Amino acid sequence: MTQHFDAIVIGTGQAGPPLAARLAGAGMKVAIVERGRFGGTCVNTGCIPTKTLIASAYAAQLARRAGEYGVSVGGPVTVDMKAVKARKDQISGRSNHGVEQWVRGLDNTTVFQGHARFERANAVRVGDDVLEAERIFINVGGRAQVPAMPGLDSVPYLTNSTMMDVDFLPDHLVIVGGSYVGLEFGQMYRRFGSKVTIVEKGTRLIRREDEDVSQAVRELLEKEGIDVQLDANCLSARRDGDGIVVGLDCAGGGREVAGSHLLLAVGRVPNTDDLGLDRAGIDTDARDYITVDEQLRTNVPGVWALGDCNGRGAFTHTAYNDYEIVAANLLDDDPRKVSDRITAYAMYIDPPLGRVGMTLAEAKQTGRRLLVGTRPMTRVGRAVEKGESQGFMKVIVDADNHAILGASILGVTGDEVVHGILDVMAAGAPYTTISRAMHIHPTVSELLPTLLQDLHPVE
Repeated sequence: MTQHFDAIVIGTGQAGPPLAARLAGAGMKVAIVERGRFGGTCVNTGCIPTKTLIASAYAAQLARRAGEYGVSVGGPVTVDMKAVKARKDQISGRSNHGVEQWVRGLDNTTVFQGHARFERANAVRVGDDVLEAERIFINVGGRAQVPAMPGLDSVPYLTNSTMMDVDFLPDHLVIVGGSYVGLEFGQMYRRFGSKVTIVEKGTRLIRREDEDVSQAVRELLEKEGIDVQLDANCLSARRDGDGIVVGLDCAGGGREVAGSHLLLAVGRVPNTDDLGLDRAGIDTDARDYITVDEQLRTNVPGVWALGDCNGRGAFTHTAYNDYEIVAANLLDDDPRKVSDRITAYAMYIDPPLGRVGMTLAEAKQTGRRLLVGTRPMTRVGRAVEKGESQGFMKVIVDADNHAILGASILGVTGDEVVHGILDVMAAGAPYTTISRAMHIHPTVSELLPTLLQDLHPVE
């Protein structure tokens, strides 16, 4: 059966539901399609459940350190993994249910459950239904990448999605991938009580960051007892009884890591391989991301791509901003574009890393004259008082126009503190806007003015 709509939204991740609500609120007849769980990655296998697990891991670690604060917990700290998972499921499930209720309750909107595939540029099939519209919005997200790794087809492995089903404590979790997902799960499970090895093929962890950030993160993870194996440039896997062995080098007798469970955290791929994009004539790049312009339009008129599937951002907040850009252009006569936004993200190890703008390495490549300011968290009174003084702050400034170019804040509440810098950057204001401000004591943010009052030229 063919049905006609003004707009079709494929996927209910962070961009899809609010866009459907705006379109329906503007009087359009909207179809929204979801093949799996409502809410996408963030709600079901990403931000919300993982940060819930991280909160449990933080509580366990703080309980172990209770004696440092003069507090007795009355015996060894134990973690009930079934209870940890149940708490995660309850919080994640509430969000999932909330998204579904919202979408199903929208006026002028019909929900279709199933896998959408393009029949042609202005039509998609969902089961027996063919949906037609002049406007189609693709918000299908991504999934964990499974690498071409010899022997992987013969061993069991986990991804960020299947980790959500784990309700037990792995004896020894081997994680392939030394970036955000791998490091967050690594620290989390170490704090739950597992032995953890993180394997990274590069020369350092989180290679997109500056070397001082990579080194500091490695040191704080190793301090907690996590084994970090770098330069693992020829990975393989094999069974060993009930466990697994990951080979790190090709040479015979090379390094190996034996563990009980294997987690793959080597990146993400877009869910674009089974959408029938070729039948619609929609272009993708070499990595299968849908190609879009500054207003998130594909090469096919009337088709947009939002969120992780367009390769223009890999975060919940970039997906939501995609919705804001599309809605502004379509409904508000407000010509917003992707390049307006400033790169910003966080890594939720403990302490977290808050990042905005360029790294120092990126800033150097621009050829500008630079100023940089750094402060260890041991100089931050609030961090010392809390007994959480690991990490440091770093801010990069253009020496000529005094614009802030970027910042890395690795420290307690760094994921929150970095927004003070982000807002000044978004306003196009000079660094003196912060350096001359009076901040509240005692806070972590109060060190930002001090940091910016002590800038030094970069050689």
